[in-house]
Amino acid sequence: MALSGVRVLELAGLAPAPLCGMILADFGAWVVRVDRAPRSAVATDVQGRGKRSLALNLKRPPGAAALRRLCCGADVLIEPFRHGVMEELGLGPEILLQENPRLIYARLSGFGQTGKYARSAGHDINYLALSGVLSKLGRKNENPYAPINLLADFAGGGVMCALGIITALYERTKSGKGQIVDASMVEGVAYLSSFLWKSQNLGLWNRPRGENLLDGGAPFYETYKTSDGKYMAVGAIEPQFYEQLINGLGLGSHELPSQLSFSDWPEMKKKFASIFAQKTQAEWCSIFDGTDACVTPVLSFDDVASHQHNKQRSSFIRNDQEEISPRPAPVLSRTPAVPSFKRDPFIGEHTEEILLEYGFTKQEIDKLYSDKVIEFSKPKANL
Repeated sequence: MALSGVRVLELAGLAPAPLCGMILADFGAWVVRVDRAPRSAVATDVQGRGKRSLALNLKRPPGAAALRRLCCGADVLIEPFRHGVMEELGLGPEILLQENPRLIYARLSGFGQTGKYARSAGHDINYLALSGVLSKLGRKNENPYAPINLLADFAGGGVMCALGIITALYERTKSGKGQIVDASMVEGVAYLSSFLWKSQNLGLWNRPRGENLLDGGAPFYETYKTSDGKYMAVGAIEPQFYEQLINGLGLGSHELPSQLSFSDWPEMKKKFASIFAQKTQAEWCSIFDGTDACVTPVLSFDDVASHQHNKQRSSFIRNDQEEISPRPAPVLSRTPAVPSFKRDPFIGEHTEEILLEYGFTKQEIDKLYSDKVIEFSKPKANL
């Protein structure tokens, strides 16, 4: 795979960093998740696909020293803490990059490594708010609405951090040097919204939130409930696509106002809604499939893997535990991602083998274990 041989140490965290590590693992990197010891009762990382686990107590000096040794043999370190945490442990980039100048030291945090909020707690909704993006999301006359925790945590955080790591690894092929990746979720999601910033002079956002072309204001860019309680998504922006939408709904353009007559949009929405409510989702699919009306079913997680298009592309995969999840994207023609189908690792499951691979002796490992700096966790056999 494309990243085969790249050695990654991912310090265990929540949501964004595990996604970043999983992306790298899916494309072939050898990812070790460094879990906390003593371990908590339950692993919080549900994105452990393709990773191995080492349980290490970084708050003990021998544990921090062990991570320093590990970093000497690694290509990438992903750390998900607020600014200052790694420095307090004696594991800041100044120290680790001095010991391994080729190391890519990726710092994935909500607010970044500098600035007023660098040491502040926060979550996706806070980062989204500070980026300006949250102000654009929501229905007319309603509060701004955060769409789950996808945008800042995962798109602006995990994916942008992975992009930074890959970029730094490529640059290293020329310079031979590592560097620090400061991945702020605020800046990541703000960068993701570049189109919103650069399209302000196009007139797309002149009206209040929820009344514009792409934010729920237009009747032809909306979701509609069907007679069986499901939904259809409509995105018929261009006139030629809008014409096919109108035809599929059994309407004629002569009986409707102009497509871009803003004042008529609320009434047109009601009209479209009443028509969509007369048929089931499957019936609407039979009408619009194969057309360019830009009308598609809103699929639930239960239905998405069995949809004909997704089945034809094998867009969803099933692991050894019969759990369904999305296939890694994008698809590379020669060296595609080959995700692991094994279960996620238990905390500390691979502690010994990882330390041996990184040059620790059996005696050193035994000492770390007796001093409660590391932990082992062997999976129980099924009887």
